[in-house]
Amino acid sequence: MKTYAGIPEENASLESSKVVLVTVPYDGTSTWGKGADKGPELFLDASENMELYDIETGTEPYLEGVYLAGEITEKSSPEAMTEAVYQKTKELLQNDDKLFTLFGGEHSVSIGSIRAVGEKYENLTVLQLDAHTDLRPEFHGSTSNHACAVFEANQKHNLVQVGIRSMDVEEVEYLPEGRVFFAHEIANNENWVNDVLEKVSGNVYITIDLDAFDPSIAPSTGTPEPGGLQWYPTLELLRGVFEKCNVVAFDIVELMDSPYAKPSAFLAAKLYYKMLAYYHINQD
Repeated sequence: MKTYAGIPEENASLESSKVVLVTVPYDGTSTWGKGADKGPELFLDASENMELYDIETGTEPYLEGVYLAGEITEKSSPEAMTEAVYQKTKELLQNDDKLFTLFGGEHSVSIGSIRAVGEKYENLTVLQLDAHTDLRPEFHGSTSNHACAVFEANQKHNLVQVGIRSMDVEEVEYLPEGRVFFAHEIANNENWVNDVLEKVSGNVYITIDLDAFDPSIAPSTGTPEPGGLQWYPTLELLRGVFEKCNVVAFDIVELMDSPYAKPSAFLAAKLYYKMLAYYHINQD
């Protein structure tokens, strides 16, 4: 039996786990760097090679259990993939006592999971860490394109965007007013983490495109952009969100295969595990 991070089977069953993890190796609509379909495999491999004791929190998050809930392989069309993710998320959300997590794939995989989570939880804030706004209503003939990843979320929920440094002019009209934290502004604002936390409340879905990070620490993404987020300030923000709010789900996307994938894969693995640590210490 394959388990997350190679943890013991006793910590990996649905019954014993407080976290469920579904993977979506989809790369159907990316337009430049290809290889995000290998992201989940790279992430799981890196996870098996990291230490499972978290120094910062003094905890071993895996002891709370992580259940590998399977892989969504539907790729006949972007819309079919979105529907498959939506249905799987809906099914897993029936487990009220478990945190839903997803690892992509390109960012379009988040559309279906955010849709399902939004149907279950009222007053939802979607916190997006990303280099790109992803606010196009449709792109290349599809509303399930990676460039449309949070358009629907912005229409239905409280969208907060962090790390943005690339967008098309057509997206300007869709920006959530007062809730976009551009990278160039973050660079000159020592209080940016607290400013973001003021905009985040209630039930929260966190979606992290790894290109939110600066390419110096996460180079292996589909569309790396200079001037991104750094490791420790990002962890400070995430820990603050878990302390303040009720995080009900999160995803990490856009890890791409490349000759230099290992540093980015390991960052993704550590990021996921850090978020589990922050989740568990705030459940007591």
